[in-house]
Amino acid sequence: MYLTSRSRTVVSAPASDPEVALPLPRIGVSRNVVMLGIVSLITDISSEMVSAVLPLYLVFVLGTTPLTFGFLDGLYNGVTSLVQLTAGHLADRWERRKGLALTGYALSAVCKLGLLAVGSVIPAIAAVLGLDRTGKGLRTAPRDALISLSSQEHALGRAFGVHRALDTFGAFIGPLVAFVLLAAAPGRYDSIFVVSFCIAGCGVVLLAAAVREPAVPASARARPTVRRAVALLADRRMAVATAAAVALSVLTLSDAFVYLLVQRRFDIPIAWFPLLPLATSAVYMALAIPLGRLADRLGRSRVFLIGYTPLLAGYLLLGRGAVRWWTFALILVLHGAYYAATDGVLMAYISGFIPVQLRASGMAVLKTGTAAGAIVSSVLFGAAWSAWGPTQATLIFVVALGGVLALAAPWLLDVRAGGRRR
Repeated sequence: MYLTSRSRTVVSAPASDPEVALPLPRIGVSRNVVMLGIVSLITDISSEMVSAVLPLYLVFVLGTTPLTFGFLDGLYNGVTSLVQLTAGHLADRWERRKGLALTGYALSAVCKLGLLAVGSVIPAIAAVLGLDRTGKGLRTAPRDALISLSSQEHALGRAFGVHRALDTFGAFIGPLVAFVLLAAAPGRYDSIFVVSFCIAGCGVVLLAAAVREPAVPASARARPTVRRAVALLADRRMAVATAAAVALSVLTLSDAFVYLLVQRRFDIPIAWFPLLPLATSAVYMALAIPLGRLADRLGRSRVFLIGYTPLLAGYLLLGRGAVRWWTFALILVLHGAYYAATDGVLMAYISGFIPVQLRASGMAVLKTGTAAGAIVSSVLFGAAWSAWGPTQATLIFVVALGGVLALAAPWLLDVRAGGRRR
C-alpha cells in the first residue's frame, strides 16, 4: 500500500514478505505469527501474575483509596500513550520492528524486579508501573505490525485471532500461578515478582531467537515520519476508527476495576481474588479465533461494534444484577466475549488501510489514543466511585458508553459500506 502526498489515498501493494507470510498447514497463519503468539503467551503469564494481585495488593494490603487506585490503574493501563507513537515511528523508520519489540519486552521483564525493590512506597510503585507500561508501549505497535506484515491480507482477522488466543492462554495461566504461590506462601508478594521476572525473561529469549523481521518491498520503503503517520487521520476510515475507539475507551472500565466491583458485589474471599480473570481469559481464548474468522467474512467493523453488546450487559449486571452465582459467572464470561470481538479485530480492521511503510506508526496512532483514554477512564471512575459509590458510578458509565456506541455505530458502518468489506 502507498500513501500519496497529494490525494492522501491508499493504493494496494504487497502487504508483507511472501516467505514470512506463508501460512502453516492446518493453522492458516504463518510461523512468525505463531511464534509471536507464544512469546505473548509467556509474557502474559508473567504480566498477569502481577496484574491479578495488583488490585489486591494496592487496595487491601496498602489501603489506597479508590481515587488513588484509579490514578495508579490509569497509569498502569495508559502510560503507553506517552511512547507508542514514537515507538511505532522508530520501528518503521529503522525497519527494526523486532528489535524495538524486544526492547519493550525486556524493559517490562526488569520492572518485575523493580516492584520487589521499591516495597510499599506508593510514588516508587507508580514509577515502576510507569516504566513497565513504557515497555508495553515500546512493544505493542511493532509487535502488531509484525503480525500484520507476516500475514496475508484476506486472513488478517484470523492471524490476530490466533495471536490473541495464544496471548490469552497466558493470561489464563498467570492468575493460576499467582494463586498457587500465594496459597503456598500467604502474603509473600515478593515470590510473585521474582517468578514473574524469570518467566518474562524466557519470552524475551524466545522472541530474539525465533521471530523473523519481515522484509518490506523496496517499492514501499518511503521514508516514514511522525507527520505522515498522523496524516493517516486524513483518511476518513482511519479517522472514524480512531475517534470511535478513543471515545469508547474513555468509558470502558479497566479489568482491575471490574474485578474489584465483582469482589465487592459478590463478596468474593480475598484469597480467591487472583482467580477472577480466569473465566474472562478462557472465553477470550475460546472465541478469539472464531470471531477473527467471522470478522474476515462478515466485516471487521461490524464485529467490533457487536463486541460492545456483552460489555454493556456485563456492566448492567454489575450495577443492578441479582447477587447469584450465575450472575457472577455471566459477568466474567461477557467480559471475555467483549475482548474476543474487539481487541484483535480492531487491529485487523485498521491494518487493511494503513500503508506498509507506516504500519507500526499507524497502529500506534490508534493505540496512543486508546491508551490515553484508559488513563482518563480510570481516573474518572475512581473519582465517581469516591463521590457516588461503585454502583452509581457503574450505571453512569453504562449510560454514557451506550450513548457513545449509538453515535459511533452509524459512522463505522457507513465507512464500511462505502468500500470493501473491512
